[in-house]
Amino acid sequence: MTSSLPDWIEGQLPPGARDQMVACGGERMHVFEWGPQDGHPIVLVHGNPTWSFLWRKVVAAIRARPGGDKLHLIVPDLIGLGLSSKPNGDAHSIDQHGAWLGEVIDKLAPGPCVIVGQDWGGPVSLRAMADRMPRLRGIVLGNTAIGPPSKSFKPTLFHRLSQMPIVSDALFRGLGFPIGTLHWAQGDRGSIRGEVARAYRWPLRKLRDRAAPLALARMVPDSQTHRSIPALAQCEQIFRTAQVPMSIVWGTKDPILGRVIGHLERLRPDAKIVRTEAGHFLQEEVPEPLADAVLDVASRASWA
Repeated sequence: MTSSLPDWIEGQLPPGARDQMVACGGERMHVFEWGPQDGHPIVLVHGNPTWSFLWRKVVAAIRARPGGDKLHLIVPDLIGLGLSSKPNGDAHSIDQHGAWLGEVIDKLAPGPCVIVGQDWGGPVSLRAMADRMPRLRGIVLGNTAIGPPSKSFKPTLFHRLSQMPIVSDALFRGLGFPIGTLHWAQGDRGSIRGEVARAYRWPLRKLRDRAAPLALARMVPDSQTHRSIPALAQCEQIFRTAQVPMSIVWGTKDPILGRVIGHLERLRPDAKIVRTEAGHFLQEEVPEPLADAVLDVASRASWA
């Protein structure tokens, strides 16, 4: 391990972790890796306000399966979160996050790869692959929204708060919202407690490091003219048209995105879909179905 993680976090990670900082567009992205570097690359991307720690149970489940230890699992921290560099809020957009992640993928997985995304990890990974479509070999999604909202949508309270001047800065920057309330988005609220909850708070423990949670919350459209709409439309187009194996695992107890699965199912009726009783951060509650989905997509992918 090259990062200076405290022992109580490192002890929760699956054995065999390697990590490094990768330069990308003037920033530095922290990345965990498991498995052989010449194995088929699987890129697992988290969202807001978590970090690569979120995937640890899924990684462990994949590596415990037959053949899972032969995959090259690449688990980055989005810029602004986890152990990655933390620019100011103006730096964040879907296009910019896609560019940062894409550069890292080029360096660590320059050939074919499968993407796995949850929350903002869905559209960010799709946007990264928009410029690399010949290399995309499969898609696995957890609770995420990958396209523009419908014209009749209503922003949630969470996203309305993020748009309020002064109030949003006090909540997100001053009080560290929503990192201390992740358990409220879970089907099993006990799934993010104790040292697990503490591990999510740890990378954002300093006030100066808390720009990204608010910036990423503000990336969620609150109107049909929001700056994220073109990038989200591009992501949805990839989701609709990519001729690759696809699997979706969903937490139906998610208070934010629980019902979005119906829309994704209509867009891609060919996708394998598993509904669970989990909440938003389903990696904490149902890692096994996510591991099954990754291995299934990897087995059906054309790696030539």
